[in-house]
Amino acid sequence: MTRAHRMDWSRFRAYMGTLTPLFAGALLLGHARVAGASAEPPEDMSALYKATCAVCHEVPETKAPPTETLRRLPASQILMAMELGKMQPQAAGLRPEQRVKLAKWLAAEEDGKRDAWIAANACSRETPVPVNGQANWGLGRNNTRHAENVRIDRRNVGRLRLQWSIALPAVTSMRSQPVIAGDTVFLGSKGGHLLALDRHSGCVRWAYRTDAPVHSALTLDRTPDGVATLWFADEMATVHAVDATTGKPRWRERLKWFPTSIVSGPATYFDGRLYVPLSSFEVAAAGLPTHECCRSHGGIAALDATTGAALWQYATTPHAQKTTINRDGVQMWGPSGAPVWNAPTVDARRGALYFGTGQNSSSPATDTSDAILALDLRTGQLLWKFQALADDAWNAACLSGGASCPVENGPDFDFGAAAMLVERKQGDLLIAGQKSGEVFALDPDRNGALVWRNRVGSGSSNGGVHHGLATDGQRIYVPIADPERKVAGYVPKPGVYALDLADGRTLWSHPVTRGCTFDPADAPMVGLAEMAKGKSDRSPWPACSYYYGHSAAAVVANGVVYSGALDGKLRLLDADDGRELRVIETAQAYSATNGVAGHGGALDVSGAVVDGSQLFVLSGYGMFGQMPGNVLLVYGLDDAAAQRSADSPAGR
Repeated sequence: MTRAHRMDWSRFRAYMGTLTPLFAGALLLGHARVAGASAEPPEDMSALYKATCAVCHEVPETKAPPTETLRRLPASQILMAMELGKMQPQAAGLRPEQRVKLAKWLAAEEDGKRDAWIAANACSRETPVPVNGQANWGLGRNNTRHAENVRIDRRNVGRLRLQWSIALPAVTSMRSQPVIAGDTVFLGSKGGHLLALDRHSGCVRWAYRTDAPVHSALTLDRTPDGVATLWFADEMATVHAVDATTGKPRWRERLKWFPTSIVSGPATYFDGRLYVPLSSFEVAAAGLPTHECCRSHGGIAALDATTGAALWQYATTPHAQKTTINRDGVQMWGPSGAPVWNAPTVDARRGALYFGTGQNSSSPATDTSDAILALDLRTGQLLWKFQALADDAWNAACLSGGASCPVENGPDFDFGAAAMLVERKQGDLLIAGQKSGEVFALDPDRNGALVWRNRVGSGSSNGGVHHGLATDGQRIYVPIADPERKVAGYVPKPGVYALDLADGRTLWSHPVTRGCTFDPADAPMVGLAEMAKGKSDRSPWPACSYYYGHSAAAVVANGVVYSGALDGKLRLLDADDGRELRVIETAQAYSATNGVAGHGGALDVSGAVVDGSQLFVLSGYGMFGQMPGNVLLVYGLDDAAAQRSADSPAGR
């Protein structure tokens, strides 16, 4: 259905945020270009910034990451984003020397200085790396996010104390969920490292350098040749395989199907194969009036886990063809889109691979967008599909009535959370959550037939179910992001909800409110308005956060549900009734164990990880105007360590 255009500033903020972190994109391949460039900036760098980035900051209502957040990033990361990353379209008109100078003008300290902490915190390298099947995004190939072997429960959560913390310099977002194996914590960094840390002290066992920031979560398993291996993707869509014991690379494979391809979702390992989801950021680039939208699509790449060799590929749409010329005289293409940015789920018994897709980026809309798809594990052939919403084609041009907006102008209701395969005597269920705020139960034995559905959130382009559900086999735990939006009839319902697995009825709800008085002056203003007034003195960590919904993936263990919120609060809820057992405030300054200044921020994307008597939390996510941060916080039940640490942030 064609819908009349109306400006929606909330969606503008969200999608321009995917472009304007400009710069939250990738590290420079060929860093010598920065080091060797002239140190003299142009006469008016703010004018160059304005001219280059106006598409993202042309109105004062935008709430993308502020300039002060960008200034925490290294020059190499900024330059890479302009040359090879998300800001290619915006920076295409700049000369190479202009891009270098703009990057240096915005940048934090150089790479060599910011990496000095790694050597200063080095410790023994060799340690066994056990593999238990839970060292991945979904805590198992079924993606149920139900943690086992955990000693933390509803009776002792009050004893959790901060044991140690790591702060990553020149980093504003912590999105790569870590994995725990034996005495080691493996952590991916936007600073361009894969780190192996001692789980008891935080010292560095080894560090593996990447050419671009680590983007996906980590997956750990043992390949058929017996090597414990870590897999992840960086922001240039390069998949890395690293020996988990030594930190040595095994292989790298670039999956850049299109210039805008990116691997946001974690890879899934099973039986010697690695299944990698492919997404694209062309949906944001389409906001440029001259961009020929759109030719990229999502998909799955199956690789040999030992060698990286390609086995098969599945594309979520046919290859795009020329369609129409828009009113601005620009060639349009389609179909496109249907990105995959969630971890694929393996069904070994049925020989199937399940995953969710997002909206189409251009017309015509396809029946594989906003859908759950099932592929044959061995061949990649489509087995069945369940489409939750038809005719959802949308891109950033729709935010301002641009000529490249698809005629469908849909609501942008992706499946961003991994589908959960729940095995039951009464019959298995496949559970999926959508950005619409709706949860679906499908029957994998009947080609994905709908069993039940329940819409607990109102949903939006950056609301509803965003990054992950959890289940303990009885209840489904549903985080809802639902930000505030000035749209008629829209009533946000942020919080955490529990549904009955069998029939989907709501068992309990834990709605959240801001809980403080928001000062409009603390709205995350950015761009032209900020550049006009010069350096902003506004803290990126306001006393009362604009955002407060639950976007990060949930996890459940021992009767406790862990769910992080965008205001930096980690809520520990009783799985039986939703009662609040504890709230851990992470959006504060920390004197990190590694000697680097740390600060927590929004809890987004990555869920908490619980293992044994420890709780691991990534705090900070500077996208979409949210609170940046750069810390890994490790809490434990060890009373001696608790007394030493005493939850001590800096200055306390």
